This record gives sequence, C-alpha cells and structure tokens, in this order.
Amino acid sequence: MCALTVSPANLVRGHLNPLDRTLAVLRHRAELLARWGGVLGERLRAGNRLLTAGDDASAHAARYFATETVGRDDPARRPFAALALGPDLASDSGEAFARQVTAHARPRDVLVLLATPGGEHVLVRAAEEGRKAGATVWALTGPEPGPLASAAEETLSLRGTAATVPVGHLVAVQLLCAAVEQARPQGRDHIGDLAV
Repeated sequence: MCALTVSPANLVRGHLNPLDRTLAVLRHRAELLARWGGVLGERLRAGNRLLTAGDDASAHAARYFATETVGRDDPARRPFAALALGPDLASDSGEAFARQVTAHARPRDVLVLLATPGGEHVLVRAAEEGRKAGATVWALTGPEPGPLASAAEETLSLRGTAATVPVGHLVAVQLLCAAVEQARPQGRDHIGDLAV
C-alpha cells in the first residue's frame, strides 16, 4: 500500500489559502489602519511615544514596528520615540510587560499589543496598565480576541491560524508605518528642517 503524497504546488497553496483569509481582514479594515496610522503620526510628531509588545509569535513584528518608527531606513527623517517591550524569559505571566508599561507609558503615548491565538494572556495586564497611565491602547489579535479586546480601547482581530496571524501582524505594522509616513506634513520631520 503506497502513501498518498501532496504535490509541492498543492502544499504551497495549502499554506497560502489561510493567509489569504488573514490578509482579507486587513483589506476590509483598511480605514481603521489608516486612522490608527494618522493618530500615531500625530502623537509621535507631538513628542509622544509608541510602546509595542508582542507575544512569542508576534514579538518580531513588535520589534520591527519600533525600529521602523524610530526611522532606521530613513536617516534624513527625525527619529520618533518608540520602544519594543520585552518579555521576562523566566516567566510568561505577563507581569514583565505590565511593569514595563507602568515604567514607560505616559498620557497620549500609544501602546500597540500584538497577540496570536493562545498568546493574549501575557498582554492583558499590559493593556490595563497602559490605559491606567493615560496611553491609547490598541490590540492586534487572532480570530478570537478574548480578554485583550476588553482591555484595549480598539482591537483588530485577524482570521487565520497560529502561522498566518503573525504574518498578518507584520503586514499590519508595515501598513501602519506607511500611514504614519503618508500623514507627515510636506517639508517637515526631516533633520535640518526648522519645523519638525
């Protein structure tokens, strides 16, 4: 009896189909992402900060978000204040994220939390502390937002699997960064400009 094999092309399609569903949510919620990007850009230009954190699978997207917000790829642009919060590697209780938010969040900062299916629990306390500090708290979650959606002010829930949701988070972060840049007033935010 021989085992059935899946062709390489069908294997690739099998991975891409769930990603299509994840990206479809981003297309559908484009106005929300554009609004978030506009608010974030306005706050950053006013001297407020971006704080971001992700659970295990979305930690890379959170670090990327902070790096791009600082302006790694555009040395002519004035760097904006952004900080990616890190987990306590000895514990996944979420207290490390919450304590960092308590230490760093200020009124009108923006806290963006990224959680994949099953990873939300480590970010709920961070959201609560962010709101207590007066920061604006947004969450990017998987298909079942759960308690993080209740703790955040606004949530964008992505359909998908544990593999596709983190990819969707990375795409959402790229879109937010593009919206921040697009919202930039002409002739402003560049090093050497009088009005930054």
